[in-house]
Amino acid sequence: MSNSKLPTSPHLQIYRLPLTALLSITHRITGVILAFGCLLLVWILATLAEGEAAYQALVPHLDSWYGQIFLLGFVFSLYLHFCNGVRHLFWDVGYGFELETVDLTAKLAIALAIILTIATWVVAGAG
Repeated sequence: MSNSKLPTSPHLQIYRLPLTALLSITHRITGVILAFGCLLLVWILATLAEGEAAYQALVPHLDSWYGQIFLLGFVFSLYLHFCNGVRHLFWDVGYGFELETVDLTAKLAIALAIILTIATWVVAGAG
């Protein structure tokens, strides 16, 4: 009985996810990235506990292009997850539910995450 000529609703060519929905999905993704980043931190601490030779074997991986990309993604995920979490704390107490405020705080969370990531990367590179 279905008519295959009708598009599915909402049609993917027409429908665009709101920023808040994209940020919600991104919040979950950053949570997964943070879990993998915590595993990396445990690995780093374990190699430090083993001694300098074990840590020096890990350093080339951290300094490689794939290590740097993961670390950059980890730092950005940390900041975005944090900024979005603060946003949710305000929601938990009943503030910021107006549509304009929701959209503004979503943009602010993304902007702050980018700024904090760049600042961290610059400071870490300077050290």
